[in-house]
Amino acid sequence: MTSTSSGRSRSLSRTDRIPLRRRHDRRSSAAPRRRRRAPRAPRELREAGLSARKALGQHFLTSAPILRRIAEAAGLSPDETIIEVGAGLGGLTAELAARARRVIAIELDERLADYLRRRFAGTGVVIVQGDALAIDPAEALSRAGASGPYAVVGNLPYYMAQPLLRHFLEAQPPPQRLVVMVQAEVAESIVAGPGKMSLLSVSVQLYGQPRLLFRVPPSAFYPPPKVRSAVVRIDVAPRPRAAVDDIEAFFQVVRAGFGTRRKQLRNALAHGLRIDPATAARLLAAAEIDPTLRPQALPLEGWAALTRAWKAHGRPEGAP
Repeated sequence: MTSTSSGRSRSLSRTDRIPLRRRHDRRSSAAPRRRRRAPRAPRELREAGLSARKALGQHFLTSAPILRRIAEAAGLSPDETIIEVGAGLGGLTAELAARARRVIAIELDERLADYLRRRFAGTGVVIVQGDALAIDPAEALSRAGASGPYAVVGNLPYYMAQPLLRHFLEAQPPPQRLVVMVQAEVAESIVAGPGKMSLLSVSVQLYGQPRLLFRVPPSAFYPPPKVRSAVVRIDVAPRPRAAVDDIEAFFQVVRAGFGTRRKQLRNALAHGLRIDPATAARLLAAAEIDPTLRPQALPLEGWAALTRAWKAHGRPEGAP
């Protein structure tokens, strides 16, 4: 008993042998954790007497290195025209203006548009106040006295990224390329390949080749968003990247397929196109597509083949 007891006492750690009172004193004397200071509003925002509007989802990109990196990624030439979406405080606008002949900066917020007009008065920057979805790129170019090829650059509002991308990709004329910042998950969806495709992937990749360039942390913004962001470049093709002669029918089929993405294609198409499963199976057979595939596994050309089969067999009465 004696030897066992002494062995236990020797095995006790030094901390275990400290009296409870002393251990409590050590913890209570520890310095309290410092609270993180709220990020300070950027100088431009303070000088203009403005604040970020949560209702518009405003998060201003303030990191100078990232602003330069986005402008450089656009690969601009001195004779090029840029349409910038969401000019904000003008940080990216200034970087673009230093590299391109003309910048057409679109800003929804009237207060910021007024500030931008003052900031860029007498330069090659044209400020357009309004909703980018409601602005025809060809008309914006004409009003700014610009012509020829153009590119789109911007920090897209997270909730508007998908419709804005399609707005410009389907415009006449379309831009030569887009370099845009979006939520990181949206960027990953844009560049996804077969197996992880989505309606957004197909919508973008039909018109151009996307690349995820780099990620941007929340600390690069004011106020910092709760999600991470990423910059994507889309090089627009001169024609659709799949054999599609009816864009409307193509997207009817694609939307039907992704309407119930967890189902196999046969069942998803039957539900989305309002046809019976046997008819859906015949369409898939005509397009030489495995009916047990799920929509996210089908590559771009597969959707094009399915659209051709859909048109060749005639749209049943009542189909969308």
